[in-house]
Amino acid sequence: MVRTAREWRHRTGEITLDRTRVMGILNVTPDSFSDGGRYFDPETALRRGLEMVDQGADVVDIGGESTRPGSDPVSAEEEWRRIRPVIQGLAAKADIPLSVDTMKPEVAAHAIDSGVSIVNDVSGMRDEAMVHLVAARRVGVVAMHMLGNPKTMQDHPTYADVVEEVRAFLAERIRSLEAAGVSSDAIAIDPGVGFGKAVAHNLALLRRLDRLVDLGHPVVVGVSRKSFIGRFGGGEAGDRLAGSLAAATLAVARGAQIVRVHDVAETVRAMRVADALALEEKL
Repeated sequence: MVRTAREWRHRTGEITLDRTRVMGILNVTPDSFSDGGRYFDPETALRRGLEMVDQGADVVDIGGESTRPGSDPVSAEEEWRRIRPVIQGLAAKADIPLSVDTMKPEVAAHAIDSGVSIVNDVSGMRDEAMVHLVAARRVGVVAMHMLGNPKTMQDHPTYADVVEEVRAFLAERIRSLEAAGVSSDAIAIDPGVGFGKAVAHNLALLRRLDRLVDLGHPVVVGVSRKSFIGRFGGGEAGDRLAGSLAAATLAVARGAQIVRVHDVAETVRAMRVADALALEEKL
């Protein structure tokens, strides 16, 4: 396995990629596919975020708009209202970088002003205003591939070659971000497992992840509790931990450097083993 990126720069420092890094998912929404609004209350979300830090998360990724298949968008005002107290509370108490999961530049700007260091955009930074914002504010970015939008993305997604098409999209986004002034070592990429992909597409992307790794940027993979895992006996979202860990381990073996997960404690332990095997760590 070859890992080409050595560090991931963000607004307040850098994340050294000497081992698999774990990004904890914190959905401050009433309708997320995985937790059904469990952390919609700001105080509950803040406690969960701090728990993730204690469990070993390297980044906490906070989102206020569900992007589950079929979901409806919310206004920028509502999205920011949901996540503002959580971001501000974590920024005051947590000693790890925070990420905001948003497609809206105005929400990203508020989040950066409140202490966020990374912008995770599931639309792939296709909004020019977002591109200019992340360049000007010198934050870390995650550019993800999504076919269409959350409302329609699972309506018969079709590709001639999903791996090469996703790779071409991400390569183009890297070029656009760099042309706008985003530092190359601030850019991470995400194949968007489950975002406009059928089960076969997801499996192909994970099996051939090396095609994305060779773009030379940190690869973020989010397979946690995804519906394709349920196709192999994983059950409902809350019953997919074992399958999520298996998929994340495969992704790491194929070169992923950041895994985005709901179950932080279990994933941190699993990735220690995966790293020992894949990176020939000396114990």
